[in-house]
Parts: sequence; structure tokens; C-alpha cells
Amino acid sequence: MTRYIAGRLVESVVVLIVMSFVIYALIGLMPGDPIDLMIQSDPRLTPADAARLRAVYGLDKPLAERYLAWAAAALAGDFGNSRLYARPVLDVMPGFLLNTVNLMGLSFVISVAIAIPLGIYAALRQQRAADYVVNLACFAGISVPIFWLALMLIILFAVLIPILPASGVSSVGGGGFLDLARHLVLPVATLTIFSIGSYTRFMRAATIEVMRQDYIRTAFAKGASRGRVVMRHAFRNALVSVVTIVALSFGTLFSGALITETMFAYPGMGKLIFDSVMGNDFNMALVALLFATLVTLLANLGADIAYAWLDPRISYGGGGGRPR
Repeated sequence: MTRYIAGRLVESVVVLIVMSFVIYALIGLMPGDPIDLMIQSDPRLTPADAARLRAVYGLDKPLAERYLAWAAAALAGDFGNSRLYARPVLDVMPGFLLNTVNLMGLSFVISVAIAIPLGIYAALRQQRAADYVVNLACFAGISVPIFWLALMLIILFAVLIPILPASGVSSVGGGGFLDLARHLVLPVATLTIFSIGSYTRFMRAATIEVMRQDYIRTAFAKGASRGRVVMRHAFRNALVSVVTIVALSFGTLFSGALITETMFAYPGMGKLIFDSVMGNDFNMALVALLFATLVTLLANLGADIAYAWLDPRISYGGGGGRPR
């Protein structure tokens, strides 16, 4: 296992280096740069002034040379300054990251906590009324556009029945923990409703497949109760396939939910990345996207480790550190 984890960490570093170049190149190829914005804001700047500024900031150099200079500075801990916030990138990002972790983390935990037992419940009552009701609710949650769902919740609970705030993270002047919690209710509810349908469907399908296996019939034949068979034999094996979906979704915890954060004017990572790209704040956009990539890679590694814990038949020893 240790050899496998070490190999995966090395692979993750390689992927991160490649992605850093790809993201840097895509951002560098976008039309316009900070110097163009300076020219637009100050018509007195001449083309000669613009050329001198590009030389000062290194924007006149080839893309590969600029990337190597940025990578060398990043390895030394200098990720540059944010143009929009006039502060170092690493000083700006933690606040937005904390907001996203609060929002996406709560939504993720609630969605999984509801979807897993609900999926098992529907699977054990396959093709019955309860199963049809759960499936209908899941399809409705998956099909409804998230911006429309957010808008309906705002209209209902912030306009018609004004009991919850419609935007922001806190009231003017701050209001303590309860105020922060009230501002999280609507965005968390939006993301939970949107996510719970897919998680429930995956858990239902995995449980149905497991319940058809020979070892489940053998357990029933030996006189084991239905609850014992489900919890001791079916549950962990059904989770093996669901863990992959959950791990892939985990990466979004740190990249934010752009539409939801925009609808509720919530200052999270998704909105930060969008505003940085639109505002030519290349340093901020690059670091935020790379951080989201890193979290996704680590989540996939965590999923592989969870496979071995859930199913002892899965081994990462030998064979070059590959699962067998």
C-alpha cells in the first residue's frame, strides 16, 4: 500500500505540473492582458509606453519562457499578486476557500447522509410504490436547472415569506454564528437538492446489483436476517462503486459552485475564479484552478484507498503497485 501511495503521489505531481502549463498557456492565450486594461483606463499612454510596460512585466517574452519564470517563483513560494485585490494571491484565497468549504462541505455531508440510506431503501423496495416515489423525486432534482431552483427558493423564502436572507455571507456589521447559518440555508438547500438525486440513484443501482449476488443468497439461506445481510454484507460492497462518484464530486468542494454562488452573491471559490478570469487577474485564476486540480487528484487517491478498506479483496501490493 505504501508503495502504491508513493507512486500515486508522484503521478499527481506530474499531472499537476502538466496542468499548470496547460492552464498557464490557456490564460496566456486569452485576448487582452493587464497592460491593455491600463491603456483603456489611461488614454494618455502611448504604444511606446505599453511596449515598455510589457517589457518590465515580462509580457513581451515567449509563453514558455514566461511559464518557466512563473514556475521558478512558485517553487520559491511566490505566486504573485492579485490585480483585482492588490494583495498577494495566497493572502486573498483563504477567505474565499473557507466560504466554499462551509457551503459545499455542508451540502456534501447532508446530500450523502440522506442519499445513501434513501438509495438503500429504494433498492430494497424495487418496483414498489416507495421506489417509484423516490425515483420520481430524484429525477426531478436532477432535471431542475440549478439557477431556476435557486431563484424559486429566493422568491419563496426571501420575498414571499421573508424569513431568510437572499444573498451574502453575513448581515451588515456581522451577526455571529446564527447569522452566518441563516445566510447558508438557501445556498446549501439549493446544492443539496441538486446533488441528492444523483447520489441516491447511484446508491440504489449499486445496492440492487449487490443484492443479486450469490453470497447474498447464501447469507439468506443460512438464516441471516434481512437487516444483517444488508448492513454486514451488501452495504460495504455497494459503497465501493459509489465511492468513485463521491470522490469525483469531492473536488468541487474546493472549486466552488459558480452558478449557486452567483445567484446568492456568495463569495466562494467558484465566483473568485470567474471574476479573476473576466478581470484578467491571471495569477489568482491560475492558482485557484491549480488548487482545485490538486484537491481532485487527492480525492481520487483517497477513493482508491477507500476501496481497499471497503473490500478486502482489493489489494495494492505487488504488480508494480497496481490494484489487483
